[in-house]
Amino acid sequence: MKRHFGYFLLLSFTLEAHSANETTLNTGHSNETALSVTSPAQRWGLTTEEWTRYEQLKLGERGIWSPSLDPLTTLGVEATTDEERHRYAGLLVEKEAQRVEKELAFQRAYDDAWQQRFPGLAPVTSSAGHSITSRLAVFVREDCPSCHQRIKVLLSSGHPLDIYLVDSRGDDNRLRRLARTWQVDPGRVQHRDITLNHDGGRWLQYGGGRMPAVLEKQGDAWLPVTTP
Repeated sequence: MKRHFGYFLLLSFTLEAHSANETTLNTGHSNETALSVTSPAQRWGLTTEEWTRYEQLKLGERGIWSPSLDPLTTLGVEATTDEERHRYAGLLVEKEAQRVEKELAFQRAYDDAWQQRFPGLAPVTSSAGHSITSRLAVFVREDCPSCHQRIKVLLSSGHPLDIYLVDSRGDDNRLRRLARTWQVDPGRVQHRDITLNHDGGRWLQYGGGRMPAVLEKQGDAWLPVTTP
């Protein structure tokens, strides 16, 4: 009988331990779920409450009108105060700058690798035209007539554009003035199909001395293009 009692005691202890482990695992799963919910918010510099509002906006009219808008633009266009609008605009500028900086840095590495593999030979780009969905990074100056002409051609081509004004001195009014001169569609700007940016020294690193300078995103690389 004592042997049976010892067996049941051991079995009871084992079941309790198994139950405790299940509780621990379930708690850990809950923590992982919480982290997975807050992680996107952190990546975009948002609070949990702001991310929740973004998800609610996607379920409403904004989600129907602009289903592909990023979180910061969605919150910015639906902001109710100037303070909110400026906050989301600032976060978006930083996010866009990080994106382009990474892509251009990779392009620089690609160019170096190409020159090591094929010294003196320019990278080959397709002469059959470019995908209408590919992004173009365009570096221009305000006092450059050929830049203005190139911009007009690019705008009519339908390409998504990241336009960088060289020597802008951080003056937003110059960007707005050029946008009016080029008759940039505000809708394309709102949907981030076109971005207007201060160069911030990028042209010196990636422009290759060309003015205007146009780079096309092909996969993870940026390649210099001459057309359109």
